[in-house]
Order: sequence, then C-alpha cells, then structure tokens
Amino acid sequence: MKKANFGFKEVEETKKEKLVQNVFTTVASKYDIMNDVMSFGLHHIWKDMVIEEIKPKYYDTLLDVACGTGDISRKFLEAGGKEAYLCDLNQAMLDAGKQKMLDEYAYLNNKMHYICGNAENLPFEDNSFEYYTISFGIRNVTHIDKALKEAHRVLKKGGKFICLELCSTHEGLIRKFYDFYSFKVIPKIGKMITGSEDSYSYLVESIRKFPKPEKFSLMIEQAGFDNIKYKTLTFGVVAIHTAYKVRD
Repeated sequence: MKKANFGFKEVEETKKEKLVQNVFTTVASKYDIMNDVMSFGLHHIWKDMVIEEIKPKYYDTLLDVACGTGDISRKFLEAGGKEAYLCDLNQAMLDAGKQKMLDEYAYLNNKMHYICGNAENLPFEDNSFEYYTISFGIRNVTHIDKALKEAHRVLKKGGKFICLELCSTHEGLIRKFYDFYSFKVIPKIGKMITGSEDSYSYLVESIRKFPKPEKFSLMIEQAGFDNIKYKTLTFGVVAIHTAYKVRD
C-alpha cells in the first residue's frame, strides 16, 4: 500500500484526500480570519504580488485552483481580468467564498464561475486558460506531479503558471522564531478561533514536508513548463513560483 505525507504522519495514499478535506471543512467558516491572524495580514500583500505577476488584460481568463474563499480571483477581476474560474475540492470552502463574494463583491459575481474539482483531474478542456494560479494549496495535494501536469494541460500555449506557497527556507534566529510561532502558537490560535488545534498542526507540518523551492522548481520543469523562476518573500516564509507553457 502506497503511503503519503499528512503533515508529519504517514497515511495510506488513498486516505490523504479525505483527511485534507476534513481539515478544510472544519476551518472553512473561519478561514479568512485565521489567514489574517496567522500572517499578520501579510497574505493580502503576497496575493497582490501574484496579481502583479499576471497584470491581467480585459480578455484574460484565470483558473484559480485551490481557490479557498476567492481572494486571488477577486483581485484578478478587480485588476481588469475577463473571467475567473474558482476551483476547489472542498465544497465548504467554495460555499464560504461564494457567500463572501455575494456579501462584499456582488458586482463581480457574473464574472465568477465556481467548480468543485480536483487539481489532479481538472474538469476543463485542454488549452483553456491564459493563467493558472494555486495559492497555499499545492502542498495539500496527494500527487503534486499530477496537479502540475494538469496545470500545464489546461493552460493555453503561452499561458502562465503562478504558485504562491509557504516554505521553510529561513535559517538561524528567524528559523527558531518561525518554528516556535508555527508549532507552539498557530495551533493554539487555531483552537481559539476555529475550535480545531489539530487542523492547524497539520497545516504547519505540511509546510515542512513540502519540497524546497529548488526541488519544486524541478518538479514544475518535469511537468513540461519552461522559463521557470521563483522568488522568496518575507524572510523566506513564502515563495512565488512562475512558469510558462511554451510547448504542448
């Protein structure tokens, strides 16, 4: 039986998806609050930098995978994009995002399309989108290589892949502080706000198990992408990876 990482635990590969689903179903209603608290609001700046990588035109269409509550799609449309397809495996997250958009950004709703789908088997035709984004989501995928190949498949030729993901490249005192904050503080905050300490213990552990930016860049290349780059932000806490579909 093949194994997969679920945080620091090893679980049967076939069970990981359900375990991850349970995490996000548990935290969906408080997801935005926790993102604000955990990152001290910095996630908004990081997401703005993703949109800077796009600079959307009026004819551009985005596929926002692991869309969560829709921040990237909203920012894409506000910056001038044509349409956004919000795809997430977790229906509770999609529902939370859709409600947020109805309550706060109703003027964008006719440009947003919500799809419950798996990053490893996307329900879209080949060569469909100018841009593909995945933010704080790919480390939760069971088969990262499959998700990357799917990203390549659904992008149009010349399309751009952008991945925003937390990482652990820092060293020294910053690493010590980050480890303390991650393992001792975040799960406790998670328990106070969402009622689930275990969910945020998993999310913290999943960052440590995710490949370093150099290795992840190689995985992106192996999926068929070209012009692969990455940059780390905020003392190496997060990385933005970019790549292009140059060939089929």
